[in-house]
Amino acid sequence: MRSPGAGGCDFASATETTSPNSVLWTAHVLPSVIALTGLPADLAGPSFQLSPLLLGSSVAADGPEHLVAQRGTVFRVHLDDAGISPSAALLPLDQFFESRATAAIRLWRGLAGRNPGPNPAALPRARVDRLILALRALDGRLDDATYREIASILSGDAGVSDRGWKSHDLRDRTIRLVRFGLGMMRSGYRRLLLYPYRGQSSVS
Repeated sequence: MRSPGAGGCDFASATETTSPNSVLWTAHVLPSVIALTGLPADLAGPSFQLSPLLLGSSVAADGPEHLVAQRGTVFRVHLDDAGISPSAALLPLDQFFESRATAAIRLWRGLAGRNPGPNPAALPRARVDRLILALRALDGRLDDATYREIASILSGDAGVSDRGWKSHDLRDRTIRLVRFGLGMMRSGYRRLLLYPYRGQSSVS
């Protein structure tokens, strides 16, 4: 499934989608996808080549998109028509170059028999917790719950009087959570794919 529309999801189908690690995102929306191509002749000495990337052990595959397990880490790899034996990484000189280069270096470390290291694109726990709250708040609002009802479920509003509620910080925080959830629903979720990149983008 590849639907780039306003409400679509830019990822390929996979046989197992019980966790984010099993989803085959397309290369043009996820900078951590590592684009591989065949190594041009005479560009690197054969005596310095690393172990080949074995795609036969891919966790999942859909056309040119592959999930490849290496040293305990699952990498998202995109292959072009040139083949990958021996392989070279394609790194577009765009706004996401640093993220792309980091992903390629982590794969290189795995192929070199080293620990790939932590994934810098992994969302912090605090960010994940806020996203969960925002989606719960959104669910309540879409079910016609009032902001006070949502606040009561998410964090409790004991001791807040009816008069005090209108100017209470809890009300403002609840409204912001609902707006955040709405933004995520309206294609804002795609910006999560660009973390930790903080600039503006036109992912669509």
